[in-house]
Amino acid sequence: MPTSNGLRERKKRETRVALSLATIRLCVERGWENVTIEDIAAAANVSVRTFRNYFSNKAEAIAAAHVERTLRIADGIRASPPGEPLWESIVAAVRANFAPGDGAGDGAGDSAGDSAGDSADDGAGAEFGRWRDGVALMLAEPALQGEVLKANAAAQDELARAIAERTGAHPTRDVYPKLVAAVIGAGSAVAIEHCLRAEQPTHLDQVLREVFDRLAAGLPVPSDRGEHRDH
Repeated sequence: MPTSNGLRERKKRETRVALSLATIRLCVERGWENVTIEDIAAAANVSVRTFRNYFSNKAEAIAAAHVERTLRIADGIRASPPGEPLWESIVAAVRANFAPGDGAGDGAGDSAGDSAGDSADDGAGAEFGRWRDGVALMLAEPALQGEVLKANAAAQDELARAIAERTGAHPTRDVYPKLVAAVIGAGSAVAIEHCLRAEQPTHLDQVLREVFDRLAAGLPVPSDRGEHRDH
């Protein structure tokens, strides 16, 4: 049975995620300058004081979703079946946490992540274009850049710890955990950027599968220069 401390921590984490997702959604829909802390608190059904208990500004709230998603990916890697090949565990954890409507949000690449998958399922054409442009404008906001860098550093540290636990390596002395953590982040970002630049709604899950299949195979050069997969 969960302890009272465990329940409180889970509630705090849920509130943090709700505030982060509300910030992302409103900034994409309305534009950065047209969203206030009061708007976000109202959308998340909390007080402005509650928002400020978790975040000091919009940029911090947006970047926090990237860290949250990474925590869940790391947890997924740790919870993978004993004996499962490492890259199978990584692919399963990444895809599970970028699934449409998974409830986690963003950072530089990742805030785009949720919606990239959802948009591919929900609609196309003009609606997708408006959403894509809104995400691009949000991610280009200078105020977000510093928070994204901090979030990426925290995310890679957590992934490296999970990889170290799975492989028996040391999370800081050994290169391998840090290298794999960086590759996971880069691969996810490439998949998201690919979806954002697509002219038509593109399934993020399919692109993630291609990216991580190629990484797991050692990035062999395609035998046919025209080789591609339909998304």
